[in-house]
Amino acid sequence: MQGIKIIMACLLAFYSPAAAQTNNITVINIDGPINPASSEYVLSGIETAKKNNSQCLIIELNTPGGLLASTREIVANILQSPVPVVVYVFPSGARAASAGVFITLAANIAAMAPGTNIGAAHPVTLQGQQDSVMMEKATNDAAAFIRSISKKRKRNVKWAESAVRKSLSITETEALDKKVIDFIAKDESELLKLLNGRIVETSNGTIKISSSNPNIIRKEMSFKQEILNIISDPNIAYILFMLGIYGLLFELYNPGAIFPGVIGGICIILAFYSLHTLPVNYAGLALIIFGIILFVLEIKIVSHGILSVGGVISLVLGSIMLIDVESALEFAEISIEVIILIAALTLIFFSFAIGLGIKAQRKKPTTGAEGIKGELGIAITKLNPKGKVKVHGEIWDAESIENEIDKNSKVIVEEIQSLTLFVRKTN
Repeated sequence: MQGIKIIMACLLAFYSPAAAQTNNITVINIDGPINPASSEYVLSGIETAKKNNSQCLIIELNTPGGLLASTREIVANILQSPVPVVVYVFPSGARAASAGVFITLAANIAAMAPGTNIGAAHPVTLQGQQDSVMMEKATNDAAAFIRSISKKRKRNVKWAESAVRKSLSITETEALDKKVIDFIAKDESELLKLLNGRIVETSNGTIKISSSNPNIIRKEMSFKQEILNIISDPNIAYILFMLGIYGLLFELYNPGAIFPGVIGGICIILAFYSLHTLPVNYAGLALIIFGIILFVLEIKIVSHGILSVGGVISLVLGSIMLIDVESALEFAEISIEVIILIAALTLIFFSFAIGLGIKAQRKKPTTGAEGIKGELGIAITKLNPKGKVKVHGEIWDAESIENEIDKNSKVIVEEIQSLTLFVRKTN
């Protein structure tokens, strides 16, 4: 009986998760703004690392920042990960700015390549400034968030808070000196050597990383994540939205074109999906729509350009206000160059494309029953009051609406009923 217990214990030990550990290392790469696609990508990376019994998940990071909502999701997933997470600011020239600071500090192990930097370093956006009270609230919230991360990972809390409040940015050597990161690695090979034997605390307890002779598993973004990553760019979302409006309006003013309507519908749906993932200011969205309405009215109402000027101003102001970030730490804006280009194209579009369509609709018909009204013809028989006339090279039954009309007299068509022309004599 005692022998059976020993055998069972050996089998359990052999098939335990610890024994099942491999030298797999999962690697993902974030190169660009932090957005919902990035958040989903990190979560899938953690799940892949867990499924493959990886020693750790390495996140190669190069970001100018991004949305705080997505950053919070990424940080929460890293802190709760049962697999050790390593954030590696790589390659040389890369940065972990703004939202990237939070992600780097949240890692079990933080590393940087030579020639990289970390810090808030947020840009001065064109989205307008929040009032001082709201700005202070947002900053205090972000400061508390980064303090809690730094304390949990035993990093430099004072510098972390300064990165939020003062937008401090430091190089990799300064980051190492200030105990913001754990080490500097020139490439992936050196990173793996430095990781070997490191002991970290995860949600599943203490784990010792073994990265000698590793089996590297690189996980790329899925097709869905790639598409979401592309359209989550505020500039792309804005362009899709405007293209959608152009397409739908062109179809409305030129029924039967079909292609503009189909493309416009697809673009507008993608734009709404994209804007759903971004912090949209609905006042900005309303201004853009109002600007489009002013352009349409300019075509129908003679305002000597006043409505067009109002449309351009409304469109530009709405575009600037469209993305409403919670904090100056967030990196999400529409390029002013894109805004100016779209405003100019919109003015041209409504002045010419749709204008030509409306003029075509207002043009007098030249075919069918409506097209023959007002046309000149010749009486080929005497009309007393009925007879035959030739109009547009065609012979018609005709009836005089005045006195009788002699043969070869010129006539003008006043009306048509049941394929009979009602005409009168003209000089």
